[in-house]
Amino acid sequence: MRILLTNDDGVFAPGLAALEQQLRHLGEVVVVAPATEQSGVGHSITFLSPLTCKSIRRDGRHWAWAVDGSPADCVKLAIAELFKDNPVDLVVSGINNGLNAGVNVLYSGTVAAAIEGAFFGVTSVAVSLEYDPDADFQAAAVIARDVVGGLVKRSEAKGKLFNLNIPTAATLSPPHLSIVPMGLAQYGRTYEKRQDPGGRDYYWALWSEPEQPPAEHFDVTALRNGNVTLTPLQFDLTVEPLLESMGDWGLEL
Repeated sequence: MRILLTNDDGVFAPGLAALEQQLRHLGEVVVVAPATEQSGVGHSITFLSPLTCKSIRRDGRHWAWAVDGSPADCVKLAIAELFKDNPVDLVVSGINNGLNAGVNVLYSGTVAAAIEGAFFGVTSVAVSLEYDPDADFQAAAVIARDVVGGLVKRSEAKGKLFNLNIPTAATLSPPHLSIVPMGLAQYGRTYEKRQDPGGRDYYWALWSEPEQPPAEHFDVTALRNGNVTLTPLQFDLTVEPLLESMGDWGLEL
């Protein structure tokens, strides 16, 4: 199996290195990652400026491609150009330094890279670890390897998109995997207004809990309980039932 590994924390991030080591147990790993951190860029792509790509060498050999662009850029460039004559079978994005659960998947560069892989019909998995100053990326990489290894054995997973989140607790004791939907509770919807030394107003985004606690059977809740979560995602945003009924709304120009 040929595996494309990327992330949004940058090509030199410890989570990427740890995951590369473990994914080697599953097949050949090729690394194409952003040259610099791209956290929170979502599914942005570069099309108004040149996209540069530099070979990173280790121990006297090519080790990775560093792309001066977004995570989605990395995957798109890798599949469409760098490896077009030797296609990849799997895209893995991570390990992100911080969870990407609930509505945060919409902002995540890590998840966007996996979505880009799924655009091309390649089985794709985003992997994120709860933020901790002493995060154990090695332990998280083993968990990710086991989950990804199980997914690729299932024919139903071929070409699909998955989001894997690992809480700190799961790296400290035997983990439990929960297959759960993405939570829709809104976090971090407030700002603090401040002033700079010149008296100009600016705003600092704050982390805040939703007014109503999330329902039990969602990723954010399972993660709070110390469980690893796996969620199948889709990028087709069409609301099919509403689409069908809108034909009878009489909308016209």
